[in-house]
Amino acid sequence: MQTPEPPGGPRPTSRDVARTAGVSQATVSLVLGDKWRGRVSERTADAVRAAARELGYRPNLAARNLRLGRTRTALLVVPALTNEFFAHVYTGAADAAARHGFGVVLYPSPDGTGPARDPFASAQAALDGVLASSMATAALDAFRGGDLPLVMLDSDPAEPGAAAHVNLDVAEGMRLVTGHLLALGHRRFLHLASAAPSWTFDVRAAVLAGALRGTEVRTVRAPLTVADAREAAGAALAAPGPRPTAVICDDDILAAGVCKAARRLGLRVPEDLSVTGFDDMALATAVEPELTTVRLPAEEFGRRGMEALLGVLAGDRPRPAVLPVELVPRASTGPAPAV
Repeated sequence: MQTPEPPGGPRPTSRDVARTAGVSQATVSLVLGDKWRGRVSERTADAVRAAARELGYRPNLAARNLRLGRTRTALLVVPALTNEFFAHVYTGAADAAARHGFGVVLYPSPDGTGPARDPFASAQAALDGVLASSMATAALDAFRGGDLPLVMLDSDPAEPGAAAHVNLDVAEGMRLVTGHLLALGHRRFLHLASAAPSWTFDVRAAVLAGALRGTEVRTVRAPLTVADAREAAGAALAAPGPRPTAVICDDDILAAGVCKAARRLGLRVPEDLSVTGFDDMALATAVEPELTTVRLPAEEFGRRGMEALLGVLAGDRPRPAVLPVELVPRASTGPAPAV
């Protein structure tokens, strides 16, 4: 093996790597471009990578991408960075992208779910594809109908314009929540729904209405903040008439607000009022009592979404994917209080 140049010497080239590993430059290109499988042996690939490390060789990705017309960069569009769920989605997406030599640009819609401008002066040239949450749908106008492949997360599979859809089984999640509360004897419900317009929340509302047909259900909407949820829930729980015995929330953040409202009204959770959430992020076990909630596999969600986008870029047609969810019963739910 040749000795690499000392610091400050000439920059090693792919020819140097090929000479050190005893292979052709074409083989070096295949290995370092991660296109060697089925064309080069594992032993040869290891030798090329070892030679590159020894020489301190780094491929000129900028020049390579200009030749290929690819930037190996994907855009992830989410409603906000303040929501822990989307932080985990990003982690999963970035991990999958990195394994394939891609980078991820994270773009939160400025007002959570409001309109947003194209974050790049020339997105078509700066990106290879877009992965987006349906909750940030207003931020996608710059990309719809364009040449960039678009993979949607948590969106209507029947909606046109996306190359692939990856969803969470939120319908099953809501069925699990309602079944759990019905089994505990609850028949008067408050649904604290997210005020954000989104397909995923529409699905939850439709399933809840069907599952609780024949019971008393009132729906109140609130923005996804603890303060707004506390105010909305407080007003609903203090309203005249029979009080709900269970509150079903579209999100753990809303459920935390309900718990605060209950305490202010002198209600005990779960003895006087059962509360459920949705997501199972850190907040679910930070509140007291800990929340019964639906666990959503956020990192896996991001990973599968990015893998679908990478598949589209490779020329595949990924099938729609629906990831399973699970109910996590905790101390915030209990038997319905005696009337």
